[in-house]
Amino acid sequence: MTRLLEAVRNVAVHAGVPVLLALVIGGIVLAATGANPFAVYGRLATEAFGSPSRINATLAATTPILFTGIAAAFAYRAGAFTVGVEGSFVLGGLTASVIGSQMGGVPGPIAIVVTLAAAVLAGGLVALVPALLRSLWNVDEVVTTLMFNFIVAGLAGWLVQSFFLAPGQANSSTEYVAESAELPPLAPPGQTNVGLIVALLVLVGYFLWMRYTTIGYEFRAVGSAPRFSTAQGLRVRTVIATGLIGAGLIGGLGGGAHALGVVHRYSEGFSASFGFTGIAIALLARFNPIGILVGAILFGALNAAGATVQLFINLPVQLIDILEGTVMIFAVATFVLPRFLTRRRRLQRGGAA
Repeated sequence: MTRLLEAVRNVAVHAGVPVLLALVIGGIVLAATGANPFAVYGRLATEAFGSPSRINATLAATTPILFTGIAAAFAYRAGAFTVGVEGSFVLGGLTASVIGSQMGGVPGPIAIVVTLAAAVLAGGLVALVPALLRSLWNVDEVVTTLMFNFIVAGLAGWLVQSFFLAPGQANSSTEYVAESAELPPLAPPGQTNVGLIVALLVLVGYFLWMRYTTIGYEFRAVGSAPRFSTAQGLRVRTVIATGLIGAGLIGGLGGGAHALGVVHRYSEGFSASFGFTGIAIALLARFNPIGILVGAILFGALNAAGATVQLFINLPVQLIDILEGTVMIFAVATFVLPRFLTRRRRLQRGGAA
């Protein structure tokens, strides 16, 4: 219990500062446009949590970024800084949409499991080459995973246009998935579906992996001190490759769940940068499972409320982007700065010695 309270306190402190700063900057922008920041933030809170239907919308928006937040944290915990979850999410969604559209007549549970399994494999495939390049030849995974996002985006667009375009569609969309392959809603007619439960199970699995398994211990060691881990004979290359591929697998599962549970097909703009939002959530939470869940709900609330609040307030549509972007910037800053200062102190001590 003491460790749990300590973890919650650390997450609250580290996550609270970026969120507070983002709200202050957003308030300044609102005041500059002549709006009342308190009224706008109050309306955002109401539109995110003010009724069962709005909570349903918030949880639906939370689900995909919960997957990507876990995926990013899984890699970062192993010391691998991936930005390729976005590509895994996209290819997983495309794969699920194509296979799911062919599942007519297949019993629901089988159709869902087969389709999601294919999405998981597709997501892992996106991460495979960067993982090998990083673990075998020490090629920077930030560069390779970022480039693979562009490759996957172009590949997905070409595949849809050339092979999987739905008849009569001109907007790069696949056919809708079969009804048997759709994830059941949790509270119809809302969009929150069984994908949320799957994401929570993955979050629990992430916690158990890191806390109670041998390779989870190696993840923590390699992520904290890679050189020391090498000197101690830990499987550094295996850990890094596992972290990158595991992040891809989770990202692919998230894309598959989003396709089967919310949009029911793949189309251009399938991912609203969910993979990049997951990076902010992972850093904001310091890889803590509770923090990942809270961060995903926060960003889900912003996305859900931002889509409807303009019906009531003359709100600049860019405000939500400003808030999310500011949280991301300060999340990275508060994560990197303490490490930079610690390293600088160590160098100064070494110089003094």
